[in-house]
Amino acid sequence: YFMLTFLFSAVFCATYLSPSISHVKGRDFTEQEMSHYRDRIKAMFYHAYNSYLENAYPYDELRPLTCDGQDTWGSFSLTLIDALDTLLILGNHTEFQRVATLLQDTVDFDTDVNASVFETNIRVVGGLLSAHLLSKRAGMEVEEGWPCSGPLLRMAEDAARRLLPAFQTPTGMPYGTVNLLRGVNPSETPVTCTAGVGTFILEFSSLSRLTGDPVFENVARKALRALWRTRSDIGLVGNHIDVITSKWVAQDAGIGAGVDSYFEYLVKGAIMLQDEELLAMFHEFDKSIKNYTKFDDWYLWVQMHKGTVSMPVFQSLEAFWPGLQVRKQICHHTLVQCVTRQRESTSLTKLIESAMYLYKATGDPTFMQLGRDAVESIDKISRVNCGFATVKDVRDHKLDNRMESFFLAETIKYLYLLFDPENFLHNTGTEFELGGLQGDCILSAGGYVFNTEAHPLDPAALHCCSRYQSERRELQDILISLSEPLRPAADQSEETPGAGGSQESIALKPGERRKARVLSCPTQPFSAKLAAMGQVFSDDS
Repeated sequence: YFMLTFLFSAVFCATYLSPSISHVKGRDFTEQEMSHYRDRIKAMFYHAYNSYLENAYPYDELRPLTCDGQDTWGSFSLTLIDALDTLLILGNHTEFQRVATLLQDTVDFDTDVNASVFETNIRVVGGLLSAHLLSKRAGMEVEEGWPCSGPLLRMAEDAARRLLPAFQTPTGMPYGTVNLLRGVNPSETPVTCTAGVGTFILEFSSLSRLTGDPVFENVARKALRALWRTRSDIGLVGNHIDVITSKWVAQDAGIGAGVDSYFEYLVKGAIMLQDEELLAMFHEFDKSIKNYTKFDDWYLWVQMHKGTVSMPVFQSLEAFWPGLQVRKQICHHTLVQCVTRQRESTSLTKLIESAMYLYKATGDPTFMQLGRDAVESIDKISRVNCGFATVKDVRDHKLDNRMESFFLAETIKYLYLLFDPENFLHNTGTEFELGGLQGDCILSAGGYVFNTEAHPLDPAALHCCSRYQSERRELQDILISLSEPLRPAADQSEETPGAGGSQESIALKPGERRKARVLSCPTQPFSAKLAAMGQVFSDDS
């Protein structure tokens, strides 16, 4: 899954290679300058977006050099799904509403197609989840009980459910590819990359907590724990693993391609879910990464068991690391130097993401200058008549006939957010909206967590719906217990075959097993008080 590639201009290189860059801040941007670059970034978005609609839809992606389209990740009209939340972030409510409705009417996951489990999760499931959570802000009419229900949520659930067969392995770690109609091909390779195992907890836990179905979060956690158990004696994981045997096929340990989003999701999952287990995992990895892969300000690849350097190279996807550990300004400037000097295709997207986080944390306008020069470079080098093209070779600026969907989902979004400090995604609780089945959940108040495709997720929505699901399960248990026939005390020690067999509980679905009764208010019996969806009914109600 290679990120969109671009080369920085000579001006950018000259600006950022100063040895004193980590000590001297640049000048602040005026509001007029920030507004100018917001307009520039919007223009870039619509040049790419309209080129896709005019030349490539309903294919997954635009081929900008030949002005046509191609299916790449599963024939989902992927660019529309990936770009949907960006439309709202840029302020285009009307087009968000049109596209959200169009996707509901046209996208069908019940197709005989082989799809990447990783890419489908981060782009399709993540994109639909984000759009669902933002749909009320976009002015769409939402269902009663939103965000715990809705058509885009059901689409995300449908897509994710078709990925579940990939997790049916002895280890719980998923295959890399699954057929959306038939499941895993018997000849499918069991070897997948580390990120392909550990990059599900954000989307899958969101689905479980919004829908009440624990299967998604359960399989994501099982995969994470299985991967955790395979780390070496010095605390490192490799790059590719056999999901059947748990044996490492590629034993190079680092933070770059094939591994990067695994570490990203440990941190973001810990934040979104308030999960100490995930945070503890990351802290342990962080220690080993510093001890064995960090050389001055560079992170290299090492042998996972010995800690000896196996590949003395730096990869562009490592640019996510400074944003993950926001304080890492010196590391970020080293990354900038690498981007300007590398003699291979280089990604700006993760660098821009890190710049956004670092600017929010420090207020240092140097990071905004980085964004400014990225805009100039992309517009100068990659812009063509039909959108923006990937740079195939930075040595001669040769372009590739592809505009990946993440250009609209990530690159444009992070650039725009960098220059738009008042954007609703930067909200710190000063504004919010109400939702939930009772309309008492505070939502959209900030604290959004971005998945690795830059789709923002609202942790408050997860808490709102999981609270409701917990109350609903408790109510079901109560109704089950109340529907059971009363028996003499002497008969309660064992079941009498056939006794009460003809009486069915109205709270149970056909074939569903009875669960043990749950008491959440031990100080007052439920014969005196019944809590249902937040309302309390007493004997004298």
